[in-house]
Amino acid sequence: MALDKIYYLGLVELTRKVHNKELSPVEVTEAMLSRIASLDAGLKSYALVMADAARLAAKNAESEIARGEIKGPLHGAPIAVKDLCWIMGSPTAAGMTIYKDYRPADTATVVTRLEAAGAIVLGKLQLTESAYVDHHPEVSPPVNPWAADRWSGASSSGSGVATAAGLCYASLGSDTGGSIRFPCAAQGLTGLKPTWGRVSRYGVFELAATLDHVGPMTRNAEDAAAVLAAIAGADEKDPTALQAPVPDYVAELSGGINGTRIGVDEAWMASSTDSATQAVLGAALATLQSLGAKVVPVKFPDASQIVQDWFPLCGVEVAVAHRATWPARKSDYGSSLSALIELGHRTTGMDYQAIVLRRNDFRGRIATLFNRVDLLLAPAQGFASPTVTTMMTAGEDPALMAALLNYTCPFDMTGSPTITLPGGFTDAHTPIAFQLVGPHLSESALLRAGHAFQSATGFHAEHPDLGC
Repeated sequence: MALDKIYYLGLVELTRKVHNKELSPVEVTEAMLSRIASLDAGLKSYALVMADAARLAAKNAESEIARGEIKGPLHGAPIAVKDLCWIMGSPTAAGMTIYKDYRPADTATVVTRLEAAGAIVLGKLQLTESAYVDHHPEVSPPVNPWAADRWSGASSSGSGVATAAGLCYASLGSDTGGSIRFPCAAQGLTGLKPTWGRVSRYGVFELAATLDHVGPMTRNAEDAAAVLAAIAGADEKDPTALQAPVPDYVAELSGGINGTRIGVDEAWMASSTDSATQAVLGAALATLQSLGAKVVPVKFPDASQIVQDWFPLCGVEVAVAHRATWPARKSDYGSSLSALIELGHRTTGMDYQAIVLRRNDFRGRIATLFNRVDLLLAPAQGFASPTVTTMMTAGEDPALMAALLNYTCPFDMTGSPTITLPGGFTDAHTPIAFQLVGPHLSESALLRAGHAFQSATGFHAEHPDLGC
């Protein structure tokens, strides 16, 4: 297969060819490094390219595969990770100038597991400051490959750009208020935010400990299943990681969704969405019904207070995470992250406890909702494909942030798993997405529904035109 045709292959599609000796891991890795060198000066998705380590990993993968020692669907696939993830001895800045020279003495569990599965780590991907909403003033934001004037998403912006532009075959992102879902929605990707605790957070820079989720950003549901299978599971280094056994997510993709009960609250979905997003939701629902899913009308619990509560709760947890450098190095922080930390410091213990109680109440209401349905249909964000100009001051505009987070942060507050799926395009041919939400540990059902939807549609198979 010609190497200039490989950039937009799915990860599992690529490794099938690698395992069948149609492609060489070394040649594929060199092709990806060359593409990064050619395109990323303009796209700005990588914080650090680890070319030497990637070449060594590719040679090892090639030797193992030649001996028939195939480790699984990630073996021989070049991927990249958000620059929150420690890699021993390699700079890990977390989008901040404070940590630009930080070299961890250990490696994040998720990276260790990707490497154990045979993946080839190309490097570290750029993000917003400490994974909040805006990029640090000294960091150039990654550029959406679909259209440079459109938002690339926060905070896993580099992960979205690199995966969408064919600069890696999958990536890891993190989601505290929507930051796997936003970049995936912006760039036509499939993102899986797992149940909180399904994936270890050891060695991943903390934004807000009880809200942070680490998960895959990929080109399709099959690839997301393969990556999740590699990184999920209990971890002695992270006592908050769930002990539940890890299913074979790839094997469980088959079977379809006939009889799956999908909850729909039309009033809630329409309350904060534009017409383009509503059209995508309607078309997605029709497709899911054609595949045998049953629509069940539901009443989504009022989330307005929980969205407001997200800010001070996140602020308190961020303030804790940054107590070693705030306020001692306050001048090194950007304005949006500074404002969030200051909010955390202003929040009283009484206020915080009231938020915790409301959060627990809301979590229980969502759990009860899933007694009636298997999955819930929801927008991925309220407005389709926002411009960079619109989002430039989002971190300082509470009304805009609330509208943005209306359909995302409630499911970080509950720890619920979600899958984001491309579902259509704007008039400017930029992507629009929707999400399906499930009860805790329902990743198999979400991935199966995503795979069924993508088997019947082609939105996920379209890619930005970069001229190469």
